[in-house]
Amino acid sequence: MSAPGIYQTALNRSFGEVREARVAFRPLLTLREVGIVKNVSTGIATVSGLPGVGFDELIRFPGDLLGIAFNVDEDEIGVILLGEYQNLHAGDEVERTGRVMDVAVGDGLLGRVIDALGKPLDGKGPVAANKRLPVERPAPAIMDRAPVSVPLQTGLKVVDALIPIGRGQRELILGDRQTGKTAIAIDTILNQRGQNVLCVYCAIGQRASAVAKVVANLQEKGAMEYTVVVVAEGNDAPGLLYIMPYAATSIAEYFMETGRDVLIVYDDLTNHARAYRELSLLLRRPPGREAFPGDIFYIHSRMLERATHLSKERGNGSLTALPIIETEAQDISAYIPTNLISITDGQIYLSPTLFELGVLPAVDVGKSVSRVGGAAQRAAYREIAGNLKLAYSQFEELETFAKFGTRLDESTRKIIDHGQRIRACLKQAESQPVSLAEQIAVLMALTVGFFDPIPLDKIAEAEAALRKAASELPADVVGRFTSAGKLSDADRKAVLDLATGALAPFHPPSEPPAPAPPAPGPPKNAAP
Repeated sequence: MSAPGIYQTALNRSFGEVREARVAFRPLLTLREVGIVKNVSTGIATVSGLPGVGFDELIRFPGDLLGIAFNVDEDEIGVILLGEYQNLHAGDEVERTGRVMDVAVGDGLLGRVIDALGKPLDGKGPVAANKRLPVERPAPAIMDRAPVSVPLQTGLKVVDALIPIGRGQRELILGDRQTGKTAIAIDTILNQRGQNVLCVYCAIGQRASAVAKVVANLQEKGAMEYTVVVVAEGNDAPGLLYIMPYAATSIAEYFMETGRDVLIVYDDLTNHARAYRELSLLLRRPPGREAFPGDIFYIHSRMLERATHLSKERGNGSLTALPIIETEAQDISAYIPTNLISITDGQIYLSPTLFELGVLPAVDVGKSVSRVGGAAQRAAYREIAGNLKLAYSQFEELETFAKFGTRLDESTRKIIDHGQRIRACLKQAESQPVSLAEQIAVLMALTVGFFDPIPLDKIAEAEAALRKAASELPADVVGRFTSAGKLSDADRKAVLDLATGALAPFHPPSEPPAPAPPAPGPPKNAAP
């Protein structure tokens, strides 16, 4: 057959298939609810004409801009906008989506930096996700929960020994600006390397440069392999700042429900509360204390209640929450801090005074507490920590009186000297978490007073030497540190012998005995 004949046959076949499809086609009518934008304000829009819309339903605006129906009134709807709204104008058409706000979840998110809508921010291409989960989900029922029984090691000596955190706990980190709150959370994430704990870091309203610094630190230390970073920058729409921690919690819950242990950091909920206050006031909701709406407690409690330890029947996974809050002028009795203190299972308070003195991390042991973490703490810590915390608290009380220049008796002087060495040993540089064996060795040596004879200016060097020596402890002894049982006398002897040898070079040399005074001779003017 010639070429024109072949083309003609192919065309006839194609037109025949189109004709059959046209005959078989039956158009289906689909009802769509379409509304009109009445007005646009900062981060919100008022819409009319959607009578069937539900609370928290997604609304689609021109340009694929999404919003959440937040105020559902009889004749209009107040919508929170989730994105850039500069091109949105009164009179634009909007339509319902029939679904609530959800987020992509899955193992493909590990190592990625995304925004509240699940869009990648790291330039590594599309995000691979297994499924989508609603950002607002009910917290697990009481019968689906199990007690907190496994510790979450932060790598910080002062926290692991004195304010222990368990997997499934909610521990608040609070303090004034620039006191090291984020540093504690990031150090905890870094310490989860090799601990089989996945991490989610939420940057709420942070500067882009600050977030980039955190991500670079996590990448440098190899922590991005098991971490998801969710970001809503300070110049983003307030709606994105509001939904972001809920979306991050759903991502973390996906991992928890597969039986894994997860740590989520909210940095920080001060910006989240302010974004919600801004939206509420723009939507004409009545203000309450400090202009926050009356349900400000509820928006945080329904999020933090999702952190828990699931029962074995539900997979035995856990979600540990470290919310961060900023105080003003050390006022921990302000509205938002007291709300979160009552929601969480304890708090780590960072003192500006200690920070200015160079005591880092600047944890105020007297105002910090862990309500459930003590039950999950390793037995080796429990043997040491009780005496250590008591000695440190006594020291802080006596140190205040010593500043007045009062004369101190010998026992009080010993307490102050011992406390100064506890404080020096609990100091720790940023991004340098300390292993379990190293912590046990240092804390045990502190408890028995091995550091007391060492001059204060050599404590840091001596502590570093002891930590280095602790890496030589036998594997079976280190293994018993993580067990539920108490340390045996042999284990304690092994640690103390190691500490004795490591700290011996730092002890001051024994002073030679003073020469005996000369025997008294006869008086110069005495008669012969």
